[in-house]
Amino acid sequence: MNSRILSAALTFAVANAVLWLAATTPAADLVYAKDGSGVYGYKDTPKLPWCQWLVHDPDRPAPKRINPGPAPQPAPVPSDAIVLFDGKDLAQWEPSDSKVVDGCIVAGDGMLTSKQKFGNLQLHVEWMAPAGFEGPWYNRGNNGVFLMGLFEIQIFDSYNERIYPDGQAAAIYGQTPPLVNATRPPGEWQTYDIVFTAPVFDGDRLARPARVTVFHNGVLVQLNEEIHGETGHRIVPEYKHKVSQGPLGFGGHGCPVRFRNIWLRPL
Repeated sequence: MNSRILSAALTFAVANAVLWLAATTPAADLVYAKDGSGVYGYKDTPKLPWCQWLVHDPDRPAPKRINPGPAPQPAPVPSDAIVLFDGKDLAQWEPSDSKVVDGCIVAGDGMLTSKQKFGNLQLHVEWMAPAGFEGPWYNRGNNGVFLMGLFEIQIFDSYNERIYPDGQAAAIYGQTPPLVNATRPPGEWQTYDIVFTAPVFDGDRLARPARVTVFHNGVLVQLNEEIHGETGHRIVPEYKHKVSQGPLGFGGHGCPVRFRNIWLRPL
């Protein structure tokens, strides 16, 4: 197996392990925030070294909810963008359980992973959580944008669900909540506009961590925020893969989150 195939396989395995762990954590471990807000999370997780909070801490302040306004029409595509999904097929993606239905990608189980690898980029994604979804708490609109296949910007029904702040929509999962909760109701289109700078390594030494800026429905929710490591569930993140490029991925739990109009500009 050559290094390119091995790297892709490792990335895919890591992301799917994260999804499996998140989906199989016993609900009995959940606790609720002390302030009576109804936010739920965990208190048996490690402390995040850069702040005072535990991983998935329900007592971490929840971002203020705001109304981002009505969903617009699909955004225009810049002339220099790489179009990863135009409503027609999954030719730009590795085989997966995701399907194209009525001009949209409908997520299945497991990761949907791009064939191309990217480092620094500007990314536009439009997504929709299903309305009236009946399922466990952890799967309500659950998906995620995996930058380089390793760093997740969470997709979730944070209009209804009061999940731990570092796991709500537009969070750097398990690390940093968004500045505000700009989530629209399930059944309405949402947008992420993401500017990502990849980590830089000097051999095995991390010379510069990844950073990300995110607009959720046109609202700034992450501003040049440091990414402290690869996405994990109930663990402190760290940089294990010493790479500066990787595929774009979308998580899948079997929740039929929809996607349309996916394009990016390598930077």
